Amino acid sequence: MPEDLVLNTKALTLLAFDYGTQKIGVAVGQSITGTASPLPVLAARDGIPDWQLIETLIKQWRPDAFVVGLPLNMDGSDSAMTARARKFCQRLSGRFSLPCHGIDERLSSREAREQSRNDAAMQGKKHDPRSQIDSLAARLILETWFAENSGACKKAGVPRARTASVDSS
Repeated sequence: MPEDLVLNTKALTLLAFDYGTQKIGVAVGQSITGTASPLPVLAARDGIPDWQLIETLIKQWRPDAFVVGLPLNMDGSDSAMTARARKFCQRLSGRFSLPCHGIDERLSSREAREQSRNDAAMQGKKHDPRSQIDSLAARLILETWFAENSGACKKAGVPRARTASVDSS
């Protein structure tokens, strides 16, 4: 079992993923500020990422843990994609020997699209629907995880607040 993460005593860097079958959004964040920044979207083939690109991100950012958005149904039950996102989380943890936390990501992509439209309007630009929506969603997922876990001692896979277990059972 991975070591406990204590957010208040150590600055932690986390990588977050908005898992999809064609694209995987990525963001990096710091526990001290509770903020995250989107990174370039990763291509996927039927949900399988380029693991070498992920390894490059890990070497660059040296995260202490991962957060993966779990696409639950509006009633909180698992969707068809939930099991795949959990499996991705488990593979991240297994390949890179770091804890991976799943968190409810309901409506994160919708909120990311809305923020992207608002940002474009504020800058007097036309909204580009091909923009980095998935990585903006990953940023929101990670910032939500920080907000819900600030000051908490968190064990990998232990649900808290809207955090959801990554166990597939």
